[in-house]
Amino acid sequence: MAASTHTVTNQAPPLVGYDVFAADRALGEAVGRHLDPELLQEAREELSALGRTTGSAQVQEWGALANENPPRLRSHDRYGNRIDEVDFHPSWHRLLGKGVSAGLTSAWTRPGGHVRRAAGFVVWTQAEAGHGCPLSMTHAAVPALRADPALAAEWVPRLTATVYDQELRPAAQKAGVLFGMGMTEKQGGSDVRANTTQARPLAEDGTYALTGHKWFCSAPMSDGFLVLAQAPGGLTCFLVPRVLEDGTRNVFRIQRLKEKLGNRSNASGEVEFDGTWARRVGDEGRGVRTIIGMVAATRLDCVLGSAALMRQAVAQAIHHCTYREAFGGRLVDKPLMRNVLADLALESEAATTLAMRLAAAYDDGSEQERAFLRLAVPAAKYWVTKRCTPVAVEALECLGGNGYVEESGMPRLLRESPLNSIWEGAGNVQALDVLRALQREPGALDAYLREVGRARGADHRLDGAIKDLLTELADLDGIEARARRLVERIALVLQGSLLVRYAPPEVADLFCASRLGGDWGTGFGTLPHSLDLATVVERARPMA
Repeated sequence: MAASTHTVTNQAPPLVGYDVFAADRALGEAVGRHLDPELLQEAREELSALGRTTGSAQVQEWGALANENPPRLRSHDRYGNRIDEVDFHPSWHRLLGKGVSAGLTSAWTRPGGHVRRAAGFVVWTQAEAGHGCPLSMTHAAVPALRADPALAAEWVPRLTATVYDQELRPAAQKAGVLFGMGMTEKQGGSDVRANTTQARPLAEDGTYALTGHKWFCSAPMSDGFLVLAQAPGGLTCFLVPRVLEDGTRNVFRIQRLKEKLGNRSNASGEVEFDGTWARRVGDEGRGVRTIIGMVAATRLDCVLGSAALMRQAVAQAIHHCTYREAFGGRLVDKPLMRNVLADLALESEAATTLAMRLAAAYDDGSEQERAFLRLAVPAAKYWVTKRCTPVAVEALECLGGNGYVEESGMPRLLRESPLNSIWEGAGNVQALDVLRALQREPGALDAYLREVGRARGADHRLDGAIKDLLTELADLDGIEARARRLVERIALVLQGSLLVRYAPPEVADLFCASRLGGDWGTGFGTLPHSLDLATVVERARPMA
């Protein structure tokens, strides 16, 4: 009889079988705050149903399998015919289908749609982040297509449908479609005006033949793509269908799929156009202006996606520390660990609160809210996405060696964490975009100051931070070199003002003391110990 040497003790149970939405107090409160009361019950029921699905063992397994079995390019069939198809694991299709059916591409067609969709995106991304790319692209294509009413009438009902159809066939034969995007070229990167892809007009009005190469094409298995190319009148936006109306494949040669750090379940490819048929979207020479609505919407999704990753990382860390014992007690009760967890929880709640405020501005749609978004979206995209990786690293460390093991799920969160900071323009691009908004659109700064001013007088540290920000904004000398510093302060002041107005006093007090008042170190776990850390940690604990 073998000796018993492998009795398992002192291990946290898996965080599974729970409602991801209901367990997130900050997210639930934001939904209640930003939705009309008559929509609230239905929205909460929908989000809780999605939250229970997200927290289920089955869906967590789908996420793991989709990443363990990344997409595979099939450039040719067995007979040598070029087909340019991407094969995905069945789990990918299950995740994507559920995301579409949950309304994550239909924000534009229902009341309160952006707040409801944003909350759902935060919840569902915690199951698996990679398939969020086609969901985001499809959602974001709508404002760009509305530059052409005829195209919008044809395509928007398919984009906003809640039906997922993975087959490649003419879009007119499908109840729902997905979109990708191709802007980046190897010689230009973020400088899309340096694009060299050429668009030659065809006989039919508004149609062109494209020739060129895209260095990054998002979601290359989609039904259609918005791309930029040089037409006779300048840089122009085009719609490239994957399959033409007669059922033939458009020329869409996938040269290779990118081997990425994270985001392993999702396909990102290099594609070649060679006489590829396309429809113009908007006027010639106004490609950037036409596609900017798509870019703004995907930038908000970067904020939402990072908030989701942070929330899942923090939930896992607090859950582990609630059950794990060391040195005579639970880790969550140890003063130093409690400081770390409270600091992480602050970062997560601030990100969620800001992201949901931006989604509410989209639903409002007023001129003032549009001006607010013009400044707040790039500032939030800059700051929240950059905070994601340090949060993931620290949360992983809370699990110790267990967190460094793939089975914990933490390494996947860590590998995913830098993506949103890079996608849709890295840090410098966002910082320069904020400067452009400040210099060219005075209404954007007015709307921002009106927003943060709603919390004036509630916290002296916030008041001081607003005053210092105004001083910095008044000094334009060397503004580009200090743009990152300025944008960081813009984002932090906005987060602080929102938390002072909406979060429990313990959360707002800690945020203002540390992020705005300077009572903070250079790493997580350096909060002022005299404040109420335990309440902040308990608020962030997922109730499995």
